[in-house]
Amino acid sequence: MSWSITTAAEEFLAEAGDFLRAEPARNSVVLTVTENLRVKAVTAPSAATTPLGTSPGPARTLLGWWRPDAGLDLVGGAFLHTPEFPVFLTSMSRQAAAELAAELARAGRLVLGINAEQETADAFAAAWRHRTAADAQVHRRMRLFRLGDLIPPDPRPEGSARPAAEPDRDLLITWFDAFAREVGDLADEDHAAAVDERLSYGGITIWEAGGAPVSIAGLTRAVAGMVRVGPVYTPPELRGRGYAGAATAAVSQAARDAGAQEVVLYTDLANPTSNALYQRLGYRPVEDRIVLSY
Repeated sequence: MSWSITTAAEEFLAEAGDFLRAEPARNSVVLTVTENLRVKAVTAPSAATTPLGTSPGPARTLLGWWRPDAGLDLVGGAFLHTPEFPVFLTSMSRQAAAELAAELARAGRLVLGINAEQETADAFAAAWRHRTAADAQVHRRMRLFRLGDLIPPDPRPEGSARPAAEPDRDLLITWFDAFAREVGDLADEDHAAAVDERLSYGGITIWEAGGAPVSIAGLTRAVAGMVRVGPVYTPPELRGRGYAGAATAAVSQAARDAGAQEVVLYTDLANPTSNALYQRLGYRPVEDRIVLSY
C-alpha cells in the first residue's frame, strides 16, 4: 500500500488514467487540470516536468496515485495539488487519505486546504492535524451536477450567445476576478492566464443583450467524453433577468453538439439561487464535496 507522486502529467495519466476515466464526472477536476498540463507540456516543451523521485519544488503541481496492494496494478485513489489551491482528492479509502497527508507533511508541502468527499476530507484533516497541529475550517460545501435532458430557459431572455474572442479579453479578466472574489476562492489565481487559456480553445461563451455582454459561461477542454461548465457570472446590476441561465444553457447545448457525453458543473450549496437554476435546466445531483481551509 503506497502513494506514487510525480509532476509529470503523462506519467500520472499512464498510471491513473483508467481509474479516472472510469468515472469522468466525479473525476472532472483532475481530468481537466491534467489535460491542461498535458497540452502545455506539448506546446511549451521547454517547461519540462520534473522526473519522479526528484524534488519538484514548492511551485510545481503534484499528482499522485494510490495502490492498495503494491503487487497489483489496481489504483484505488488519486490526488492533485496545485500550489495556492486546496489538495483535490478523488474517492479513496480513509487510509489512503491519511497516508497522503503524512507523505505531504514529511515533504514539507504547504497545504492551504482540502477538497474531497466528507469522509476523505476528515481522514486527511485528522492526519494533517496529527503531523502539523493545524486545524481545518469549513470553507465551502459543494455539489456536483450532471446534465440530463437539457431544458432551455422559459421564458427565454433577450439576447443571444456568441463565442468570446480576443477583443473581450479585458472584460473577461475583470469578470473572472469579480467571480473569484464573490465566491471567496482560496487561491489567488492569475485570471489573465486563465482567460487566455480558455480563449485558446473557445472555452468562454458570452450572452449578449442590447449589443453588450451581460453574462458569461465557461467550459473546460473535453476529456474522456466530459466537459465542465464554469465559471458562470453575471454582474450584480444585470441579475434577475435570466442571462446566467441562458448562457449556461447555450454552453451546455454547444458541449452536447460537440459530442460531450457528460456535461457537469459544481455549485456552492450555500447559494440556493444557482442550485435551483441548474436543476431547472436539467442538471441532476451526483455527489457532495467539502472544501476545508487552513
